[in-house]
Amino acid sequence: MAKISVFGIGYVGVVSAACLAQDGHKVIAVDIVADRVAMINAGQSPIVENGLAPLINAAVASSTLTATLDADTAVRDTDASYVCVGTPSNRDGSVGLAYVSEVCSIIGRAIAAKTTFHSVIIRSTIVPGTMESVCIPLLEAASGKKAGVDFGVGYYPEFLRESTAIADYYDPGLIVFGALDQPTFALLTLLNRDMPCISHQVDLRTAEMVKYTSNAWRAVKVTFANEIGNIAKACGLDGQLVMGLLCSDDKVNISSHFMRPGFAFGGSCLPKDVRALRQLARAKDVAAPLMGAVLQANEDQIARAAKMVTDTGETSVGLVGISFKPGTDDLRESPLAELAARLIAQGLDVQVYDPNVSIAHTLDADASGRGNEVVPDLRARMVPTIEALIDKAGVILVGNSYADAAAPLARAMQGQPMVDLTRLQAGIVSHGTYQGICW
Repeated sequence: MAKISVFGIGYVGVVSAACLAQDGHKVIAVDIVADRVAMINAGQSPIVENGLAPLINAAVASSTLTATLDADTAVRDTDASYVCVGTPSNRDGSVGLAYVSEVCSIIGRAIAAKTTFHSVIIRSTIVPGTMESVCIPLLEAASGKKAGVDFGVGYYPEFLRESTAIADYYDPGLIVFGALDQPTFALLTLLNRDMPCISHQVDLRTAEMVKYTSNAWRAVKVTFANEIGNIAKACGLDGQLVMGLLCSDDKVNISSHFMRPGFAFGGSCLPKDVRALRQLARAKDVAAPLMGAVLQANEDQIARAAKMVTDTGETSVGLVGISFKPGTDDLRESPLAELAARLIAQGLDVQVYDPNVSIAHTLDADASGRGNEVVPDLRARMVPTIEALIDKAGVILVGNSYADAAAPLARAMQGQPMVDLTRLQAGIVSHGTYQGICW
């Protein structure tokens, strides 16, 4: 059994407190609003949420849940504190940290008086780097102690949906948390050990970013569905039926394959079909800003890659792959072909290794892969082996992955400038002369 104080009897705080108490932990809920504290102690819920009121009533009756205005006592009598206060937007749209900052200082002062180890676990939504730049310094300044040594620090984002929060708590789709110290990791692991999904232990900033990524993805999905629905209705169709059919396909459409950060999309389907859908929306006088943003974002990713190459200062480029994806010779709207053309236009010498496009040349002396319309003199730029490409290149630009190229590229990565758009090795991140486009 853990002893936990929960700061902030708002939506996340009260649900967390009630569920922790339901699981048999000793919980003290802390707030500055007397009415909320009184309601909890009377066994009542201060918010409307399915199933929450009986949970609170049972927990208070069994003395596993109490509430207080006294932060010092709450910290003194528990082993860890959850921070669940709000982070409303500032006027410029940035995250508002006034409440989080105040609570960190309050908890820090209470920790100063403790002789036992205490973990501070932030659950409030905060942008990546906030733990390191704001929360930890405030806790250390107020306590006079060292984070990760004298007291614990963790970040544990919540993914609760209002009206289904209790169900989400006990049947989560994702659990992720970060901590500075092993005792806090151990506590969070203990609290989640019976959950029906894997608990992912990561660094603090990754945990912070995952929360924002989750919420942004949900917002994008709603916007996408609405945009498709609007276009569908303008065509006399049922938008919900269209999206329902799309979501029934969990092999491609609802797949993690397209959720892997990397280079731009291309090929004979995606670019032209997004353009056509955008144009259809215009013809029907339906706003479709997301379709336009998708195309612009794709364009920006190509520009980002070009800048990464030119920033190396090298003038000779060895491009690994030029078809729009590995396993094909198709160059139709290949973002790698467009990238090569831009680099050539800037005066760089671009040589290319692509075994599938090379086969196309062998089969047809006039061929340069299917659909090349942008790369000048592509046939003359083709290099027969990956080793030859590496030898000639000042900077290696990895666009596609090929089994025969993996080992030579891994060796070249050790000292030769490299811009990687596909991620040659799982887990590798930018370092030295190696730069990944999204990692």
